[in-house]
Amino acid sequence: MSSNFAKAAKNAVDAAAEKVADVLAPEVPGAPGSAPPTVAEPTTPHDPLPPGKEQGAPETRTPTGARTGAPSTANGQQGAFLTTSQGARLRDTDHSLKAGPRGPVLLQDHHLREKITHFDHERIPERVVHARGAGAHGVFTAYGTAEGVTRAGFLKKGRETDVFVRFSTVLGSRGSADTVRDTRGFATKFYTDEGTFDLVGNNMPVFFIQDAIKFPDVIHAGKPHPDREIPQAQSAHDTFWDFVSLHTEAQHHTMWNMSDRGIPRSFRTMEGFGVHSFRLVNSAGETVLAKFHWKPRLGVHSLVWEEAQLLGGIDPDFHRRDLYDAIEAGAYPEWELGIQVFPDIPEETFAGIDLLDPTKIVPEELAPVQPVGKLMLNRTPTNFFAETEQVAFHVGHLPPGIDVTNDPLLQGRLFSYVDTQLTRLGGPNFSQIPINRPHAAVNDMLRDGFHQDAVHAGVAPYRPNSLDGGNPFPAGDAEHAFVDVPVTVAEAPKVRANSASFDDHHSQARLFWLSMSPVEKEHIVRAYTFELGKCYHQAIKERQLQSLANIDPVLCAQVATGLGLPAPEPTVPLADVAPSPALSQVGRQWPTDGRTIGIVVGPDSDLDGVGQVRREVFAVGMVPLLIAPHGGMVGDLPVQRTFATGRSVEFDALLLAAAPAPAPDALPASDAKAGAADSASVDPRVLLLVQECWRHAKAVGAWGAGVTVLDQAGVTGTPGVVTGDSGTEVLTAVRQLMTAHRVWERFPASVA
Repeated sequence: MSSNFAKAAKNAVDAAAEKVADVLAPEVPGAPGSAPPTVAEPTTPHDPLPPGKEQGAPETRTPTGARTGAPSTANGQQGAFLTTSQGARLRDTDHSLKAGPRGPVLLQDHHLREKITHFDHERIPERVVHARGAGAHGVFTAYGTAEGVTRAGFLKKGRETDVFVRFSTVLGSRGSADTVRDTRGFATKFYTDEGTFDLVGNNMPVFFIQDAIKFPDVIHAGKPHPDREIPQAQSAHDTFWDFVSLHTEAQHHTMWNMSDRGIPRSFRTMEGFGVHSFRLVNSAGETVLAKFHWKPRLGVHSLVWEEAQLLGGIDPDFHRRDLYDAIEAGAYPEWELGIQVFPDIPEETFAGIDLLDPTKIVPEELAPVQPVGKLMLNRTPTNFFAETEQVAFHVGHLPPGIDVTNDPLLQGRLFSYVDTQLTRLGGPNFSQIPINRPHAAVNDMLRDGFHQDAVHAGVAPYRPNSLDGGNPFPAGDAEHAFVDVPVTVAEAPKVRANSASFDDHHSQARLFWLSMSPVEKEHIVRAYTFELGKCYHQAIKERQLQSLANIDPVLCAQVATGLGLPAPEPTVPLADVAPSPALSQVGRQWPTDGRTIGIVVGPDSDLDGVGQVRREVFAVGMVPLLIAPHGGMVGDLPVQRTFATGRSVEFDALLLAAAPAPAPDALPASDAKAGAADSASVDPRVLLLVQECWRHAKAVGAWGAGVTVLDQAGVTGTPGVVTGDSGTEVLTAVRQLMTAHRVWERFPASVA
């Protein structure tokens, strides 16, 4: 009976989906379920609906790493009927068991007690840092180009490895906004057949501190003030600038944070870095030092400051929505994994740069990044808590062929990551949570503890033993055992100190500044001016200006002018450094896959032409969103945004196929962004769309009646604003402009 119900329900869902598909264009992402809902409450029992086509789940492995052969949905809910956690079917979950309809609730109501008790314990402690995150499943394919420097099996040519990637912000809580100015985490879990490899990095190649013992200090300084718990998810406050202006090793990372890298356009347009130098060992036992880099196929792009501010209110989930919508639309995000390779010499330096100092980079012009494989994210999580929230990374999760170095920040992280999971995930068996389960056989002799899901056989979880036949046995080179590289530890006194090579805190910050284009320098100046302007104490501003003077006098003078303070003279000689063009985001062309184009339409638009443009946008791998005076349909085309719900920050470019008159709801009293509509011939919200897109240096195109909107907005004939005789002609020109990400010449720059 149940299977017949399920079949009937599935047929009904399929029929509804087919009916809707012709109208709603399934290519437009964002549907919250795997099937469209009915108006009436469904009452025919059927099995759970399958996950959406873009969703995935951890592979079904046992707690000790064996394949089960079960589908990924085996970890999800089962059956058509509501049950207790023990599987007893329930008649009702809307009413407590009472002594009569108006009587007290009875203590014997075991369903009430189970339901409320579980609800009361649904939350686990959020991460101290990187609490705000989003994750996705994917696959990594190796090129084989790293086989000469590492024996790691997942880097052998053609080897495909399942991965889970979590992107995050550092400072904010789980409920903070995506688009704050902050460093982003870029953590990748490789489920290799030689054990899990966690590459736990950031979107910036350097960090604020050189030694892990300072990590609580920098995070306490960046987090909200402990007395008022403000400001949230930002560094524009006294405690942060008090710390970094005193602890000047933070200046290089701070410069990256104040650049456009601090507000990425998307996780898909964000670089990733392993930050530290690692030691690689090949099959012959030879070693090199290496740094890991993720290079996005779409290029490195950022938001402008006003976009980030608008998005914080309009769509605080902008980055995670962008990631999930892109995967749903089939615009799978891709990165190349690359390595910079250095000789493993006793000094552990390269070109005079200390490779153990996590506040330093090696410019790509000195050590090119060599591609070793490609990452593609192609499935969103089925359940955010089970996967994204419970995934546990650790820099000590290393496969044979990759080892750590004596970087003092890395050494401290080797302790911290395991320690934090004990509190967050309830004990030492966090590796048995499905998202964390290895895809390699596990025989670790670790037993018991909270949340032990494995059912271990045998009686001798110790070595040596004979009662279990000697199992487990130690592995050697033939069995691809992990290699602890036998690096010689130099004889030295115990000291709390850094190498003298760690003392240079300004030269690489200067290198970054000099590598920027004029518009990027302008943005850095504005970021410093804004953040320091939010500080209460003048002394902190003056102290930070001194660090800026030691980096670059022009930068210091510009920020000082904005703060209304005198610019101090440098107290150290300015470093003589060569710019690194690889650090600039401006000046190259990139694919437009997965970008979103807003198309303004009205009741009098040439809907056949709009439909053609819409199909062409889909055909080149982008997503068109129609913006109309009202929801529903315009002709036979579906409307995704209205003038009331759409805002420019959702779109990478804007097309105008109409000059719609003010809609009935274009009233200042009913729409805060409408503006005065008394005498306007075009809806003022459409003019606002155009003006914001222009101000944010996005491409704008128009044809037909849409050209008059450009005139009213006062942008006709300016760079990046195109017109044409047809939508196809305009789309072609706009798409070409989009390959540069923005119309950069529209930005004024006061810094050369």
